[in-house]
Amino acid sequence: MFDISFTEILVIAAVALVVIGPERLPKVARTLGHLFGRAQRYVNDVKNDIQREMELEELKNWKTSVEGTGRSIENTVRTEMNQFQEELNRETKSSTAVPPAPSSEAAGEAAPPLDSPSDSFVPPIQPITPSVKSKAGPNATGAEVPRD
Repeated sequence: MFDISFTEILVIAAVALVVIGPERLPKVARTLGHLFGRAQRYVNDVKNDIQREMELEELKNWKTSVEGTGRSIENTVRTEMNQFQEELNRETKSSTAVPPAPSSEAAGEAAPPLDSPSDSFVPPIQPITPSVKSKAGPNATGAEVPRD
């Protein structure tokens, strides 16, 4: 850390032995070691605090990024759902609109009322597709006979 060689440490120890004396040198060395350890722990605590703050900042940035992405996905889904509902409403309105019946009042006939559901709704025609033959066999039309 300080780039001190072993010979420099020996010179410092010899000078300290001469200046401090052999009786007090062990106590001074113990006190210096204790203070050096405290300083090291303090520096490590500061480093750890700085590291935690940096990680917390990164997490906050990541959180805002994820929230922004989530909001954009939500907006996209809502827009698509609204467009789909509008399209569905348009198709429903166009399929439920009944064209006006030809006027038979001019010929003296009364127009038939459209009260029954069968008059206003015509189911779509579905093609009959051949299916797998059952053990009961096909009926006269070639369609499969339902089995119970």
